[in-house]
Amino acid sequence: MKMRQPGSVLWRRLKALQVYGANTDVGKTIVSTVLCKALQRRLPEHAVHYLKPVSTGPSVEEDNRHIATFAKGVHARRLFQFSEPVSPHIAARSSKEDVSDENILDCVHQELSGYAQSEDGVVIVETAGGVLSPAPSGSLQADLYRPLRLPVLLVGDHRLGGIGTSISAFESLHIRGYDVQSIMMFENSVYDNATYLREYFLDRGISTYTVPPPPRPATSIARDQEAMAGYYERTSRMEHVADFIERFSAKHDARIKNLESMADRADQSIWHPFTQHQDRPKDSIITIDSAYGDFFQTYGTEGSVGSTLSSTNESSISPDTTSLLKPAFDGSASWWTQGLGHGNPQLALAAAHASGRYGHVMFAGAVHEPALNLAETLLQHVNNPRLKKIFYTDNGSTGMEVAVKMALRAACVRYGWSSEDEVQILGLKGSYHGDTIGTMDCSEPSTYNKKVEWYRGRGHWFDFPQVKMRRGVWVVEPPEGMEAEFGPARTFESLDEVFQLEQRDSATYEAYITRELERLTKEEGKKFGALVMEPVILGAGGMLFADPLFQRTLARIIRSSSHLFSHSTSTPPSSNPSSATTDWAGLPLIHDEVFTGLYRLGRFTSSSFLRTHPDISVHAKLLTGGLVPLCVTLASQSIFDAFLSGAKSDALLHDHSYTAHAVGCTVAETSLHQMSSMEARGAWDAFKASWRPDHHNSSPSTPSRPNAAPAQPTPRSGTAPTWS
Repeated sequence: MKMRQPGSVLWRRLKALQVYGANTDVGKTIVSTVLCKALQRRLPEHAVHYLKPVSTGPSVEEDNRHIATFAKGVHARRLFQFSEPVSPHIAARSSKEDVSDENILDCVHQELSGYAQSEDGVVIVETAGGVLSPAPSGSLQADLYRPLRLPVLLVGDHRLGGIGTSISAFESLHIRGYDVQSIMMFENSVYDNATYLREYFLDRGISTYTVPPPPRPATSIARDQEAMAGYYERTSRMEHVADFIERFSAKHDARIKNLESMADRADQSIWHPFTQHQDRPKDSIITIDSAYGDFFQTYGTEGSVGSTLSSTNESSISPDTTSLLKPAFDGSASWWTQGLGHGNPQLALAAAHASGRYGHVMFAGAVHEPALNLAETLLQHVNNPRLKKIFYTDNGSTGMEVAVKMALRAACVRYGWSSEDEVQILGLKGSYHGDTIGTMDCSEPSTYNKKVEWYRGRGHWFDFPQVKMRRGVWVVEPPEGMEAEFGPARTFESLDEVFQLEQRDSATYEAYITRELERLTKEEGKKFGALVMEPVILGAGGMLFADPLFQRTLARIIRSSSHLFSHSTSTPPSSNPSSATTDWAGLPLIHDEVFTGLYRLGRFTSSSFLRTHPDISVHAKLLTGGLVPLCVTLASQSIFDAFLSGAKSDALLHDHSYTAHAVGCTVAETSLHQMSSMEARGAWDAFKASWRPDHHNSSPSTPSRPNAAPAQPTPRSGTAPTWS
C-alpha cells in the first residue's frame, strides 16, 4: 500500500544531515563539500553521500558537480534540475515533471532508503536557497521537507544583517519541529556575526562553528580549482570540523538510545489513561518520535502498531538497514482532536504569536482580544438564536460539568427546587460526557464509571433506535426486545432519506417518550433538570448512530412538557414552544458536541442535523485543530440570567487557572478559519458525494484528513425544514 506521505527517517547505519541556509548564497554547498571531505577520511570508500533534491540554474553549475569535483569518491546526486536560475517555484512552471510536494518527498525518501541498504555511511542533504524559500510547488521549503524531520545544520549568514537572518531562520525551523543541531558559518572579522551568534545559540544548547571563507576567484578556471582544492583540503582537516562530526555522530547514537529506552522509562514513571497496568507488556507502549499530517512517527519492533505503511517489503531486509521510525496512521485522529493535521505550521505560528504577545493572563473580570474574537466567531457560526454567552474551560469533561451546573441552576430557579432536592438528568443509553465526578453521574453505569466510589448515576437514560447499514441498505433498527415500543426495523433508500425528518412519522416515538416521562415524573415522582444528548453520534459509547428523528422528537416533547417537570397541579400543559422564542422550555437542552461538533460530521454544528437549537452546547476537540486543550460552553440568555442576583454565592463559581488562555483562543480562531475556508472551497465535496445513492460506490479522488466529514444530508427540494 502506498503512503500518502513518507515518514521520518532514522537508520542505525546511515546518519543523515540536512543542510539549510539562513539565506541564499551563504555557502551551503561549500560547507557541504567541507563536511564530505572530512567524512571521507573517517568512513570506507563510497560511504559518503550527497543529495541535492532541487537545483536551479545551468547544469554546469549544479552543486552535485561541485561536490564530485572537489570531494571525489562521494556519491553526489541531484533529483530535480530546472535550468532557469530563479526561485524553484518559478523555474518549475515550464517543467513537465511532477513537482508536487508528495512526489519530491517520495523521491527523497526512496533515495535515502537506498543509501541505507549499504554499509555504514553518512548522507548530506542540501536544500536550495533559504529556509523559507519556495519549493517547486510553491509551498515553503521548510514545510516540504518537514515530514522527514532530518537533523539540521544551519549555515549562518556571515554578512551585514546576518545575525538577524540567522536567528530568524533558526526560529522558522524550530517552530516547525526541526532539531537544529549546530550552526556553521564563514569567519568575518568585519561584522563578527559568529561571536554574537555563538553566545546566543549556546543558551539554547546549540554549538556554533566557523570556517574560513573560500579564496577569491582566480584569474583562470584552473587556478580557481587549484585554490578551492587547497581550501577544502585544509579546512576539512580543521579541529572544529572534526569536533562537529563527532558531535553529530554522537547525537545520532544518543537519539536512537533515547528512543530505545523511552518505553521502559515510561513504564516506571507514567500512569497512562484508560490503561490497566497490571501485566501490561512494556512493548505495548508506543514510542512516538514526532507526528506530521495524518501520521505518527513511531519507534518500535517489527509488527507493532508503528509498522511500516510504505510499499517496500522489508521482511527480508536486515534490521540495521530498516528505518527505526515507522509511519503509523492516526486512525482515531488522536482521540478526535485532529482536524488540520499534526505539525500544522499555521497553528504553530498562531500559538507562538499568542505566547509572545500574552503568555497567559488571568481572565477573571478581564478580556483579551483572542478570547473576545473567538467568542464572537463561535456565536456567529453556530447560527443558534438562543445562544448568547460563552464560558471557557479546558476540556470536554469540564465544559460539560459547567453545562450541567448551568442547566440544573436554571431548572431549580424556575421550578423552586433547592440543593436539598434530588434533581437528575435525562439522557440516552450509551452516552458519555466525561470523567469528572459530575459528568460521570450524567451517564448510566458503565466501564467508565461504575467502579468509581462517588458515582451515583443521577438520571434516566432512554434506549433509542439506531441507524445502521445492513447489506448495503440503510435501516433504522429498534433496540433488541423493544420492537413493541418502536415497531420493526425500517429501511431507507439513502442516508439523506433518514434525515428528512419532516417527512417521517414520529407518532410512535412521541407516544413512547410521553409514556416514559409520565411514568418517571407522575408515578415515580422524579425531578429532572436537563436533557443531555450527543447529537447524531454517541462516540465513546461505541459510535452509536442515533436515529435523528428520535433525538429531535425527544427534544420537542421535553420542551412541550413543562407541566410534567414543575410538579405543580396548577400548571397547564404548554403548547409546542415557538421556534422564535429563545427562552428554554420544559427542561434546558444540552447538546454535547465535544466529539460531533465543529465539522466532525461535515457541519459547523451537529445540532443542525436535528434542526434543533439547544439552550446549552459544548465544543472542544476540533476547536483548536488538536494543538492545545480548550473547551467552550455556549449558553442562552435565559440560562445566564438564572445566575443573576445580589449575592456573589449565586454566581457561576467555576474557573480554572488557565481559563480562556490566549494561546488556545488564538489557535482556535485560526483553526476555525482554516476549517471554514475548507468548507467554502468544497474540500469535502468528494467525500459527501460518496454517500449519495448515485455515487455507485466509487472512491473519492481527493485525499483528506482522517477526520474528514461524511456527507451532509440534503433536504429535498420544495421542503422547508423547521427548527425547534
